[in-house]
Amino acid sequence: SKFVNDKWMIKNGFLNDVQEHKPWWWNIKVQKLNISAPLILLPEVSCQKAIDILQEKGYDQAPVVAESGLILGMVTLSNTLTSVLAGKAEFSDPVTKVIYDQFSKIGLEDSLGKLSCILENDHFAIVVHEQMQFDGNGSSLMKQMVFGVVTAMDLLTFVSRNKKK
Repeated sequence: SKFVNDKWMIKNGFLNDVQEHKPWWWNIKVQKLNISAPLILLPEVSCQKAIDILQEKGYDQAPVVAESGLILGMVTLSNTLTSVLAGKAEFSDPVTKVIYDQFSKIGLEDSLGKLSCILENDHFAIVVHEQMQFDGNGSSLMKQMVFGVVTAMDLLTFVSRNKKK
């Protein structure tokens, strides 16, 4: 059962540290990764425009975020092309028709160990940063901002470039 699986517990924030023989990088914070600013698409962007933008900018994937800041999911170049070619979506359809809406989020203050557990099952994690936002009445709410997208390759690159001697 996933409820007694330590990796599932770490990924979902129920356990902080369970690995006895942790690698040197296990407790380093996600913010130490060299994460580039993400390319973000609004939900009304068409599949064709998303393909064009991703190819032009050299990205494989991009978060889809509503103007309100709500993270709707992730669009990937391969999934978009596959969906269109299979007839499940049209080039004119909004990217929301082809997004992955099952995704993991990780904070800048979370550990690379937690990230490692997430990446064992997921191809990527969306790095978020929480900000307090105030409206004209002085009311506040916590809003998650997309800081970047991180993959296993990003973690591997960090570990290999910074390995302990």
